[in-house]
Amino acid sequence: MEEQLKVDFDKVIKHLKPSKQEIELREKNLNEFIKNGFPNKRIEDWKFSDLNQIISSNIKELKFFNDETVPEKFDQSILINNFEHNKIIFVNGLVSKLDFNYEEKDKIEIIDSYESKDLDSKNPLLYLNNAFKFNYLKLTIKENYSLNKPLIIYNFTNKKLSSSTINQRIDFILKKNSNLRLINFFDDNSNNNFININYQFKIEKDAILKNYKVDHKLNSNIKYFFNNIDIDHNGLAETFILSTGSKFIKNEINCNLNDQYSSAFINGIINLKNDQHHEIKTNINHLAENTKSYQLIKSVLNDNSKGVYQGKIFVNSKAQKTDGYQLSKALLLNENTEFDAKPELEIYADDVKCSHGSTSGNLDEDLIFYLMSRGLNYKQSRELLINGFLLDVVEKITDLEVKNLIKNIMGFKE
Repeated sequence: MEEQLKVDFDKVIKHLKPSKQEIELREKNLNEFIKNGFPNKRIEDWKFSDLNQIISSNIKELKFFNDETVPEKFDQSILINNFEHNKIIFVNGLVSKLDFNYEEKDKIEIIDSYESKDLDSKNPLLYLNNAFKFNYLKLTIKENYSLNKPLIIYNFTNKKLSSSTINQRIDFILKKNSNLRLINFFDDNSNNNFININYQFKIEKDAILKNYKVDHKLNSNIKYFFNNIDIDHNGLAETFILSTGSKFIKNEINCNLNDQYSSAFINGIINLKNDQHHEIKTNINHLAENTKSYQLIKSVLNDNSKGVYQGKIFVNSKAQKTDGYQLSKALLLNENTEFDAKPELEIYADDVKCSHGSTSGNLDEDLIFYLMSRGLNYKQSRELLINGFLLDVVEKITDLEVKNLIKNIMGFKE
């Protein structure tokens, strides 16, 4: 793999023609990735999801340079209809369209480049991302401005992409008292690729981020999503994850509550079948007084699928009056399924209210029997109970327009 990395790195540099400083930065990250490689189960954070094994078992001769260096045209019918929204469209990892027609142009700043600042991280997948990223977007929402319509970032892949790697990074800066509703929408018509996406959020005083991730179309791609969220005084970040489509996904969120009255809400659904393997990992750092976090993750596992939840609440000694809640629930519908949970509390303050928990089990046969006695058949009874189990998470979405969109995508009837 090392030889392939170096050959493809040279291709990236030749194509982008970056500055000397950028080349040095990318080389540093390349060398760090070569030294560390893809994470494996010997690393504590990856003990339930051996990415090195998953990639080697599913992708032969993985490439790190995509020969398609010009964005492909995309099928307009794939776009979400009857839902007014702004758009950023990626096709096979390349920016195809930026559309903010609903917004005041002087209230939004967009930088489209390939040069970015380095990150203070020891994450090998971020090393890979920094070394090979083709696109770097920086989106700034100006002070006191709320987007009129949600922003949907579409990530489309087509059949031309195979055994390839996509590395994408976007930085979001929400200035004081600004507001962004963001939907990440994935539509994969490719298979056997590794998609590595890094989002960095800076939420300033009184700003609000509502971020919704939707990966629902079945495919055999392997994905890693990393979100770092820094929240200042009275800022808020709400995250919703719908994880049902790809063969493997790891959603990792690191959230820093840096000042008083900052808060973070994370709600997620893992709904799997066949041999899918999905993980949600969260790290919530309470670093100031009067901060709040809430997490609810629900999983439904069928066939030979595997779900993982790792969640940690860290409370600094200065973070008195912290309120932290964390709960994971899983339905295992088949004896061959597997669910692993690792909820953690690390608390160094004495005036806090924190709790965590995890439960797993099958559907209640008594409830199924009751529903059948009311006229439903066995299949309808199971479906009703599963939908009710998951709908509880969807109802946590505070934006009614987006909530109805998610319900429609999931097939929930009003």
